[in-house]
Amino acid sequence: MIVAACYLSYLAISIALTIWVARTLHQNGRVFLVDAFHGNEALADSVNQLLVVGFYLINIGYIALALKTTDPLSNVRQVIELESVKIGVVLLILGAMHFFNILVFAKMRGRSAGLGSTPPPRIA
Repeated sequence: MIVAACYLSYLAISIALTIWVARTLHQNGRVFLVDAFHGNEALADSVNQLLVVGFYLINIGYIALALKTTDPLSNVRQVIELESVKIGVVLLILGAMHFFNILVFAKMRGRSAGLGSTPPPRIA
């Protein structure tokens, strides 16, 4: 019974965190994407929605794969320790995905602004 409780609490916490991060990134990332796509709001909104779908697929897929455990769980301490490791990995994946997305869009933004085509002016 303790294993089932561990699975359920892990799923609830991980999925809730994934939904919260996805909604936050979707709402606050729109302005950044509109700027990256030079005011093309339709394109920015479309890319923003596609990023959210991909974000959910990757994270919920990982959460489902990481659900299985072979660790013996005989007390609450072991459950908390196992869940903290699993949720910690989910949070690291969420952070890495966020960093990667910001990096890609920053590069796109720099290229479209012409920053990659000419060197910066020299300061004498």
